[in-house]
Amino acid sequence: MPSPDRDKQITSLGKVLQISRDMVATSDLDELLGVIIDRSMELLEAERATLFLYDADSDELFSKIAAGAKEIRFSAGIGIAGAVVRSKQTLNISDAYADERFNRDVDRRTGFRTHNILAVPLLGYAGDLVGVLEVLNKQGGPFGDDDITLLETLAAQAGVVLQRARLLEHYVQKQRMEHALQIARQIQQDILPKENPQVEGFDVAGWSSPADETGGDVYDFLEIGGGRWTFTLADATGHGIGPALVVAEARAMLRALSAADLDIPVVMTRVNDLLTGDLSESRFVTCLFGLLDGPAGSVRYASAGQGPIIFYNRSEDKFDELPATTLPLGIIAGINFDEQVERQLAPGDMMALTTDGFFEATDRTGQQFGTERIRNILHRCRDLPAGEIIQNLHKEVFEFTGPVPQDDDLTAIIVKRTG
Repeated sequence: MPSPDRDKQITSLGKVLQISRDMVATSDLDELLGVIIDRSMELLEAERATLFLYDADSDELFSKIAAGAKEIRFSAGIGIAGAVVRSKQTLNISDAYADERFNRDVDRRTGFRTHNILAVPLLGYAGDLVGVLEVLNKQGGPFGDDDITLLETLAAQAGVVLQRARLLEHYVQKQRMEHALQIARQIQQDILPKENPQVEGFDVAGWSSPADETGGDVYDFLEIGGGRWTFTLADATGHGIGPALVVAEARAMLRALSAADLDIPVVMTRVNDLLTGDLSESRFVTCLFGLLDGPAGSVRYASAGQGPIIFYNRSEDKFDELPATTLPLGIIAGINFDEQVERQLAPGDMMALTTDGFFEATDRTGQQFGTERIRNILHRCRDLPAGEIIQNLHKEVFEFTGPVPQDDDLTAIIVKRTG
């Protein structure tokens, strides 16, 4: 005749099997955590259970769900759970406060009193640590050998199922992020000019290629009448979603303010003051904002940290590299933007603007592309259309860097006088 203990073991193992079925039935991580915690308390007749997931990158344990407590995050080097992380072995603590590894801070914060603890590691497919399951305060006394067997049996299933759920959650999050980045990239591409300006006596072209799905560079052209166009080349610090939002804001401000006031210093001052109020100390925007006057055959601009600005004089066959006229936008409010540069362009003359992604591009040895190479390409391609000149710049930077991934956004504007 079967003994009561034997009957109890069979019943408990049946419960473990049912819990395993319940775990497999869901792929939602939060729901799965809840199943494991609730069922382990029922199975071992305990007051509380906590499941700590292991973050290998930060070497931390954290609980998304803790039955009877708020979420907890701490270093994987402390506490009973930390000891399980290091050993990957089950720990049965009959008197928590008598064990020097026990972290009493959690009890102090929650008001709970821990008496005994049974803690087991949760391992994945290849034996890598997924987390730690702690069951606290067994009713009627400390945990016994049968409890250890049951919880280890449960943990063997839970670790693999949890690993699968976490991988699936990461995959879904990645897919959502990639979709969001695709939308952001499309929006950013949509705000770039659809075509280059048609200015009598000039050949003007712009182009941009982000290093990531979205970039921190932008260029813009805006017709203001009478054969005159504003042109902008801007570069927010970094690349990605954050800089893309910042540089889009700067472009919108420049457009809105230049429509109301064509005075370059006034527009730049207002944009700088607005950005300074919006941006954190670690962010700023380098920006060249200029006016191309077709009938007058001239360009006039102010440059907030964007440089060098390269001019080519065809009749003298020489280059000038001019620095920025003032500090970048968004650093200090109230900067004076009165300093402007005006250049008369004769037929064959050229103005070339590039963001630092061009001249700071590096090859596998760490050597930079530099502005001298840019000048050489401009000189060699001086008789080509503006768009083809930019294509040649990009082609030679690409060949120079070779297998090194594009590290920064690439954006350029060429303004060339044709007649």
